[in-house]
Parts: sequence; structure tokens; C-alpha cells
Amino acid sequence: MRAGSYTAAMSTQQGSEIFGAIVAAPFGAMGIRSEDGALRELVYLPAHYAEKAPQDAVCEQACAQLGRYFADADFRFDLPLAALGSAFQRRVWDAIGAIPRGSVRTYGQLARLLESHPRAIGQACGANWFPLVIPCHRVTAAGGLGGFANHDDEHGFHLGVKRWLLRHEGALATDMPWQQQSIFS
Repeated sequence: MRAGSYTAAMSTQQGSEIFGAIVAAPFGAMGIRSEDGALRELVYLPAHYAEKAPQDAVCEQACAQLGRYFADADFRFDLPLAALGSAFQRRVWDAIGAIPRGSVRTYGQLARLLESHPRAIGQACGANWFPLVIPCHRVTAAGGLGGFANHDDEHGFHLGVKRWLLRHEGALATDMPWQQQSIFS
């Protein structure tokens, strides 16, 4: 789907009613929720979710920006975000937002930077309401890909999304801390 062109869903997928829009993505779809004039949540969805036309201006803006990101990994999001998360989570999310496109940091590296623990960093990553906008896919384990969106099934949907995002942004396996190409299989 091109940015700015939206079609109404042909059928209602169970669960799709909670989203103000659903946009197709190269790895499946993205569910978008807004509230009080701000983005409330982005959700990775499998491909069987039908697209859903934006229900408000924030969802329309999010759909357009997601389309631009899928076309160009250098695109920078500029969306009004709901004030969510604890003070610690927001510190972690700010540090994640500073990781350049095409680069990764480990949970341990962020933990040292924020004087915390890798597990706490991973929990804050999993609590991220705005994936892609806050690029938690750029955070990996020291010895592998790590989890993603509170999932760690090596062959599951979510880690497949993480692999796609890292490829899309040019984070090659040789740039990974553990130097393994197998994570992209």
C-alpha cells in the first residue's frame, strides 16, 4: 500500500475493532490506536488482518508515516505520543531512540549507560507502546537476537518482524555484537 492511499477493510477481523486503523506492512500489518489526539499504541499484526481506514487524524498521520518508513528506513517519525510509561521506561526509550538507524546496542550496553540491569532494559523494551517510533528492534542480546515485543520464539512471528526491521535498516549480521549470520535465517 502506498502512503496516503487507504481502503476500507472488506471484512472485520476479530480484534480489529480495537484499532483506529490497520495498515499493511511488509511483514504483516500494524494496528494503530489513538486517544485524546495522541498515538496510544502501535501493534505488530500478522498478515491476515485486513487493512482498516484511519478513524481520526492521528491514525491517518500514523498510517502515512508508517508507509514512508516502510519505503525509506531513514524516515524519522514525528507523531504525537501519549504520555505512557514510568520514568525509568521513558529513560530507556529515550536511549533506544538515540540508537542510529543501521546500528544495534545490547541490553547490557544500555544497562551500563543507564546504570541499570540488562533484564530491566529488556522489560522496558517489552513495555514499549510505540514500536518503530521508539525502535526497540535495535536492542539485542549480547549472544544473539534476543527477544522482541515480549516474545522470544526463535521462529515466531515477532522475531521475524525484528529480523525484517534490522535488514530494512541496514543492520547487517556482520555489525551484530555476536557476528552471526544465522539470526537472519
